[in-house]
Amino acid sequence: MKPANARILTINGGSSSIKFALFEAGDSLRRILEGGIERIGMPEATLRVKGLNQADNVSRLVTAPDHTVAVGTLMDWIEERLGRNVLTAVGHRVVHGGPKYSKPQRITTEMVEELHRLSPFDPEHLPEEILLTEAFHRRFPDLTQVACFDTAFHHDLPRVARLLPIPRRYEAQGVRRYGFHGLSYAFLMEELARLAGPQAAQGRVILAHLGNGASLAAVRDSKPVDTSMSFTPTAGVPMSTRSGDLDPGMLWYLARTEGLDAKRFNEMVNFQSGLLGVSETSSDMRDLLDRETQDVRAAEAVALFCYQVKKWIGAFAAALGGLETLVFSGGIGENAPEVRARICDGLGFLGIDLKEEENAANEGVISAAASRVTVRVIRTDEEFMIAKTVCRVLGLMIKKEHDDDENKKSV
Repeated sequence: MKPANARILTINGGSSSIKFALFEAGDSLRRILEGGIERIGMPEATLRVKGLNQADNVSRLVTAPDHTVAVGTLMDWIEERLGRNVLTAVGHRVVHGGPKYSKPQRITTEMVEELHRLSPFDPEHLPEEILLTEAFHRRFPDLTQVACFDTAFHHDLPRVARLLPIPRRYEAQGVRRYGFHGLSYAFLMEELARLAGPQAAQGRVILAHLGNGASLAAVRDSKPVDTSMSFTPTAGVPMSTRSGDLDPGMLWYLARTEGLDAKRFNEMVNFQSGLLGVSETSSDMRDLLDRETQDVRAAEAVALFCYQVKKWIGAFAAALGGLETLVFSGGIGENAPEVRARICDGLGFLGIDLKEEENAANEGVISAAASRVTVRVIRTDEEFMIAKTVCRVLGLMIKKEHDDDENKKSV
């Protein structure tokens, strides 16, 4: 039996932000509030909270020189506004589970030690995520914490998709294609089944999670077939500041011509490349779309992004042996009709035919009635998926797997 009014806090830590949401687990999951601390490490760090009650709405500058101070500020706010014992559990998005963790599970001392050992797999995310779990344990030592791994969705990729074409000995060290955005993809597949029926989810599906981080996944019979990100989230399509796939020989070339070492190369491909690197002005797709008629660099950044996503859709259609459903999600995928139109332009040979009016309005289905492929826009919800996963791990059974849209997105 679940406790009355079980409350689940979700934590989604990024390199310069911490997003969170609070859910009440009754007959269904109800979002009570959501927010985040943004621009961690900068003078203008901000705490923002939006809740069902006006008193919960907050937007103020905070001192957050690092994640330790930032999470302390968040926990202070939770205690002050909601009370010390309000939480039943905390669910953490953990970007990389490495070769060991393929399912969500309770966080233990042993797991934290193992995650420290896995940190070289993802030095951009794992150290901060470990820090967040440790900070919650210090403040709330009896509070249950659950790790929800972003790589779990892709764990059972076919072996041919997992293998990397490097010396086989590295596979024994866990070097393989992992894939990311797994919480988003799991949510999208459940939403697809809910909206279009189980048969659609069992078909040949390409999911395009396009945001600051961008990736695609191919799914058939509700099982992952391939994904564009690889050993790290840097691979695949160009992103806001990540390069996506590159010729590995570039490292040796730049080492010889500019004395670039591995650390600086890593910083370049993760923080100075992608849309920012090509445009030289912005990593934000909205800015680039606004500037593209006056700035050829912005236009080329947008064109490169759309072209590369289109290539991956074609490749995944080949891997799937055809295509029945294409889903756009993420900040760009959900809100940029111009980008969706350019990606789909020229894919008529696959059976993709967009309807201009529906696409411009960001409707749920944006394909024409005669289109052989159904093209959908589905708003992803990683926080909801984390909370739902925590309920499953802890046996907090909710009667309705999917709440009504207005409740699920209640704040």
